[in-house]
Amino acid sequence: MTDREPDDVQTVLLGYAPGPASGAQVRKDGEKWTLILVRELRHSPEKVWQALTDPAHLREWAPFDADGSLGTVGATVKLTTVGAPAPHVTETKVTRADAPRALEYNWGGFDMRWELEAFGGGTRLTLRANIDRRFISMGAAGWHICFDVLDRLLSGTPIGRIVGPEAVKFGWQRLNAEYAKRFGVETPGWPPSGPKR
Repeated sequence: MTDREPDDVQTVLLGYAPGPASGAQVRKDGEKWTLILVRELRHSPEKVWQALTDPAHLREWAPFDADGSLGTVGATVKLTTVGAPAPHVTETKVTRADAPRALEYNWGGFDMRWELEAFGGGTRLTLRANIDRRFISMGAAGWHICFDVLDRLLSGTPIGRIVGPEAVKFGWQRLNAEYAKRFGVETPGWPPSGPKR
């Protein structure tokens, strides 16, 4: 099997397999690492903005559910991680909402900054997220798949959210390894290995 072939029957049924690792870089500032992901989408900034801020849209592609809109500065919203071994709920305050250009909030202790730029009839979407160095390739792989799902949703061919253990069925491990190599970090494994007997 090549790394471009589907990982299992589920992939074939949805007609989805992620492409190679791309559009990501890491900025290091001492102990602080920032993951920067860029994706060019064929949709207007207004349409992308709605998908980033509206709870109904977020439920279709993001790795968390939101109990309110992220589109208003000062809004307090509970974000619940989806696909995690245990529920993880964080309360966030939207610190910037400049529709349809920039969105900033904190998710679970990590600053999230979304930038939308009109580009070639669509949108260049940039996500900047500070993240623990040990999880940088895992985060890039997860967001890569989320961005693919977002693009399908906006194109009118939704395939449903693919996060957590579900993402492993769709090439997440390959992406994790590719991003680790690209960033020059050790490939973290998932799921974590238990003690060896």
